[in-house]
Amino acid sequence: MMKPILSSGPRVPCAPGRRSALVSMAAAVLACASTVITPTPAGAAEVDDAVTELRENWEVIRYKLPASEREKRFEVLATKARKVSESWPERSEPLIWEGIILSSWAGEAGGLGALGTVKRAKALYESAIKIDGQAMDGSAYGSLGVLYYKVPGWPIGFGDKAKAAELLQKALAINPKGIDSNFFYGEYLFEQKRPDEAITYLERALQAPSRPGRPIADAGRREEIRALLDKIRAQ
Repeated sequence: MMKPILSSGPRVPCAPGRRSALVSMAAAVLACASTVITPTPAGAAEVDDAVTELRENWEVIRYKLPASEREKRFEVLATKARKVSESWPERSEPLIWEGIILSSWAGEAGGLGALGTVKRAKALYESAIKIDGQAMDGSAYGSLGVLYYKVPGWPIGFGDKAKAAELLQKALAINPKGIDSNFFYGEYLFEQKRPDEAITYLERALQAPSRPGRPIADAGRREEIRALLDKIRAQ
């Protein structure tokens, strides 16, 4: 699917299964200001518009563009995402989307430098959780959980399967019927060699209600879900 990620787990000379796993990462949030400022209605609308633009651009790059074009486009989008999160450091949503974009860029780029990008994504998610872990239906918990089960553990990376399970379950508690929360946990269970349990969550993800304004992301995710279900049933 995509190139492996860094030498520390994502890409370098690592096992093929580990490489492909890192490609599907999604993830994170950098440090944010300590002072929380309640935005005015106008300011809230402005940040929501900026976040929506990041999200829509990510969806097109991730699900509509050929693999050969994604890396550069994610790199450009990551720069825009940083500007948005720096403009509204008191909001968790820009941090979450910057993390997702960084993770996607790292997955496409591969190489030793990708581990540093993934660590930045991890920090972004952690900062978003401190601000508002409930934001975007608990997406920061889910995306951070993905990083913990995709990235290799010590001494290469920070991966931790037990920590991943804890975070993914928090995301499910917040959004029990969500397409992403169920998909991520189902994929985690599959990688933990628990296919029967994985099928339960993957089928739940497939039946999740469509998200308003997100037809591209929903269609792309459902393709990934069906592909993983086919893989499990073929074993």
